Amino acid sequence: MSTTMLRPTPTTTRRRWTGLGVLVVAVTLVAVDATVLSLAIPSISETLRPSGTQLLWIGDAYSFVLAGLLVSMGALSDRIGRKRLLLSGSAAFGVASLLAAYAPGAGWLILARALLGVAGATIMPATLSLIRTLFPDSRERATAIGVWGAAATAGAALGPVVGGILLEHFWWGSVFLLNIPVVLLLLVLGAWLLPESRDPRPGRWDVLSVVLSLAGVIGVVYAVKEAAAHGPARWDVALTAVLGATALTVFVRRQLRLATPLLDVRLFADRRFTAAVLASLTALIGLSGVVFVMSQYLQLVRGYPPLRAGLAELPAFAGAVVGGLLTARLARRAGVRVALTAGLLAMGVGLGLLGLLREDSTYLLLAVAFLIVGTAEGVVYTLAADVVLGSAPAEKSGAASAVSETAYELGTALGIALVGSVVGAAYAGSLTVPAGTDGATAALAGESIGGAVEAAGTLPAQLAGPLLASARGSFVSGMNLAAVLACGLLLAASGMAWFLLRQRGEAGRGASADDRAEHAEPAAERVAA
Repeated sequence: MSTTMLRPTPTTTRRRWTGLGVLVVAVTLVAVDATVLSLAIPSISETLRPSGTQLLWIGDAYSFVLAGLLVSMGALSDRIGRKRLLLSGSAAFGVASLLAAYAPGAGWLILARALLGVAGATIMPATLSLIRTLFPDSRERATAIGVWGAAATAGAALGPVVGGILLEHFWWGSVFLLNIPVVLLLLVLGAWLLPESRDPRPGRWDVLSVVLSLAGVIGVVYAVKEAAAHGPARWDVALTAVLGATALTVFVRRQLRLATPLLDVRLFADRRFTAAVLASLTALIGLSGVVFVMSQYLQLVRGYPPLRAGLAELPAFAGAVVGGLLTARLARRAGVRVALTAGLLAMGVGLGLLGLLREDSTYLLLAVAFLIVGTAEGVVYTLAADVVLGSAPAEKSGAASAVSETAYELGTALGIALVGSVVGAAYAGSLTVPAGTDGATAALAGESIGGAVEAAGTLPAQLAGPLLASARGSFVSGMNLAAVLACGLLLAASGMAWFLLRQRGEAGRGASADDRAEHAEPAAERVAA
């Protein structure tokens, strides 16, 4: 194929970038829905009166199903067509949103949230794999993935803000009805602008592999979350952890035997692919865990209302948008190895700054730390997605994209669970309950800082004041410890990335120069590959 044939005309260039706009709408839709519900939980509790278990599932059903089905849906998009699955999933997302908005009871809302997770799992990998179809040139694709990554991060940031605005004027179902006009726009523009692509020799879609991957991911995520919330000694935590790990082990072995696997696990033999997935996973562990804890810090320690707390966290996500957009230029100038390692290092430094926070620290320190962490995360996440997509054959881009997205979801779950458990343990170990507090109230205060705030509301002023002071101090100490440990994790991850991304046979020559050459590889060679 000649270079002239590969060079796009102005018309096709406009159509590609407009098509990217459609994919940005799709990924923003899924990202917003993952976080928009957080501020609506009190209103849902008052209206539907769910049990404690039902309330947990209302929050978790979406992320559990989404994480469990990403690999399966990515492989399905390779088989039936990425555009087809994207549009079908978007329509299903709209229907499930209507069901959620008008759910008559907690059971219906849990079902609707699970259906939203199924639909979201069809959308996320399809958007990233379609970028490879739209942008065969590696330089253009890197820029496009930067825009895509910025949209995903911005959507997650806007969720609580949009939810807070809607809940000030409407009922809780409005956070789901917001999806409907976006879905309609996506269906119309997607049908017109997006190209169809699929694996020309897809093989069969192995149903047993789908079941194994779903059971494995959900089992592991559930075990981690429950262990963080209630401790690892519970029987259901051990059982689901063993079942999940066993299912994933059987899944991997089955993929190695199948002629056309659901996921080609041999991709992990590529050090670039493995480094990118692990970098994405580690970055999300650090970011999601700290953001989860910081939300409590802002509201329960500093006394911010929910909407102000959401706005206070925006520097992290604004930085992530900027980082995502600058990733392509940074990788071309410094090389993938340097860019990814530097991103992880900077993220670790930003998390370390959060370890310096006190109850009365200036917001400027928090904003600077958030900005550093967010910008670095934008670089790491976007660059990791680009490396994952470029490491896999074009016909398997859906399944490869799903691996990147699964790392995102697992990192989010693990971050909240691990960081939350560290903060919880440190909080419980240092909390001092004033003498004269009854046992039930003391037990409630010892569960969490939220429990302490609730308990203080039932106590006289001479007991409530010391209890709140101790609870806030204990929580901040635990938060500082978690931030320092997260900093260490990111620094270790940067060393791992530097090691894994070294060039084969490297001896006395600059890896960065090699990376720059590979990233600037001519479009004809990348397409031929």
